[in-house]
Amino acid sequence: MASKVTSAVMRQGLRVLGVAVRTEKAVFALAVLASAVYGGMTVASAWALGWATENVVLPAFAEGRVGAGALWAGAGFILGTALLKALGVAGRRILAGVMQYRMQARSRRDVTKQYLRLPLSWHHRHPTGQLLSNASADAEAAWAPLAPLPMAVGVIVMLVTAAVAMVFTDLVLALVGFLIFPAIAVLNLVYQRRLSPLATRAQQLRAEVSEIAHESFDGALVVKTLGREDLETKRFQRRAHELRDANIAVGRVRGLFDPMLEALPTLGVLAVLAVGAMRLSGGAIGSGDLVQVAYLFTLLAFPIRALGWVLAELPRSVVGWQRVQAVLDATGSMDYGTREAAAPEAGPAALEVRGVSYSYGDAEVLHDVAFEVPAGRTVALVGPTGSGKSTLVQLLVRLVDPGRGAVLLDGADLRELAYGEVASSVALVPQQTFLFDDTVRGNVALNLDTPDEDVWAALRLAQADGFVARLPEGLDTRVGERGASLSGGQRQRVALARAIVRRPRLLVLDDATSSVDPQVEAKILYGLRDAAEASTVVVVAYRMATIALADEVVFLDHGRVVDRGPHEELVERCAGYRNLVTAYEREEAERAAIDVAGVTGEEIEEEIEKAIAGEEEEVSA
Repeated sequence: MASKVTSAVMRQGLRVLGVAVRTEKAVFALAVLASAVYGGMTVASAWALGWATENVVLPAFAEGRVGAGALWAGAGFILGTALLKALGVAGRRILAGVMQYRMQARSRRDVTKQYLRLPLSWHHRHPTGQLLSNASADAEAAWAPLAPLPMAVGVIVMLVTAAVAMVFTDLVLALVGFLIFPAIAVLNLVYQRRLSPLATRAQQLRAEVSEIAHESFDGALVVKTLGREDLETKRFQRRAHELRDANIAVGRVRGLFDPMLEALPTLGVLAVLAVGAMRLSGGAIGSGDLVQVAYLFTLLAFPIRALGWVLAELPRSVVGWQRVQAVLDATGSMDYGTREAAAPEAGPAALEVRGVSYSYGDAEVLHDVAFEVPAGRTVALVGPTGSGKSTLVQLLVRLVDPGRGAVLLDGADLRELAYGEVASSVALVPQQTFLFDDTVRGNVALNLDTPDEDVWAALRLAQADGFVARLPEGLDTRVGERGASLSGGQRQRVALARAIVRRPRLLVLDDATSSVDPQVEAKILYGLRDAAEASTVVVVAYRMATIALADEVVFLDHGRVVDRGPHEELVERCAGYRNLVTAYEREEAERAAIDVAGVTGEEIEEEIEKAIAGEEEEVSA
């Protein structure tokens, strides 16, 4: 089974390398050429060393002197081959790095583009930590073998040249040396089979550690306020220890086999020297030939080790490649039409939701929802928790598409509009406010060429100009990660200004003013209605003060439109709506009545507990 797994990893790893070679043909060819120069010069240095031994060193011992010509020739041969070898090393490493980093950058760009192309429904099914790992650690691991690849391919020249040179120098010594290579090949094969599953597991754990770390850091507020630091530390520690153990297991295998792979060529050299000494004493070969063959044999082990380096990286590469390809092969992209939305100067847009249904898996959360919003009107979406309001908001801005029905803007199905048209006409201020670690100006304008007067106008409409003007550097004040230096209400108003500055024809507020006091909220909604370039506004509302400012209310319950109309009318005729919007007032009234009667909260709890106990006794009887 292990053999089959290793063979599959080997085949897939070679396919991954083939993709890189086809993509970066020119760079790879130059890198291999530089590696071939290095390999050829390494073999040439063996010849130069043998020539210098035969013509410079031995005559110096025998005669006590060396001719100037022979000395300069020997020095020239050795220094020339060393210089060319150094150039080959530099070229090989630089070009291999260029190839590797280009492929990693290309993968990261492709993954990021795919993230932006895929619909929000796909992102809901994948944790953020995993997506970060796909774009960073996995893209890096996929192309890790490219660093030693040109060397491994190029030094084949060294392998062939050295083997031929050994044969022509002395066939007997060459055969003695070649006996060690089957042992090296078998040892390499066993090495790869032991290493492959361990390296694969280590790469998978790297991604899992990244996922847990991101989740813990992203939820830092929850972790700290609920005192879960120790639990989160232990959760991260468990997986980090698994990764540590996996990497140690990889290190142990390498620690066991690397010395053996280094030792075998040394044993081969000793065998060559032993046999060579006997042949030298018999006059079959010269001293220079023995030195040359021994040195060549030490070189022959290097190409095999270089191939081993590539093979050792293949398991990690395959795992990284598979994880990256899982993103690139993901389906569910949103199709776009060719229609253009009306120009911004056309004024507020008319919205129609026509028989819309939507499901999360098998659970249908919206059922045949239908209503219209005339241009320039403000409509409040009201309903209990889980009634489908936030899902409907995502449909209105086309973050997702309905399973049935259609959402129309000025009579055009959102799916028929060209790419970018929905974003240019519709703006969403979500329930969870997000600000970049940037200046106020950068967060409102998003680094577009928006004049400061337009930024200030949007801030005024969002009732944010006052506190922004009081900030230390005004528009140039950095707000910190996720707007940490601002209060919740300030963050919401900056996010609202970010939507307003684009002059949307339809503005969707998903409980976007929940952290703003009612008076400021009223000013915001009245300002949106009375602005020179007014928008059609759809607001998800919970507070009575917000709902009362809307021209019309759409009441949702269990994913259906139960009723719609002005707030006062719905209070009169719809019991569910009346109970929902007056719940807070009724609770306050009940508490006041209890206080007047002199009954304490503890007494009420005692009566409730007695009643429950009595019911349980009746059920038991």
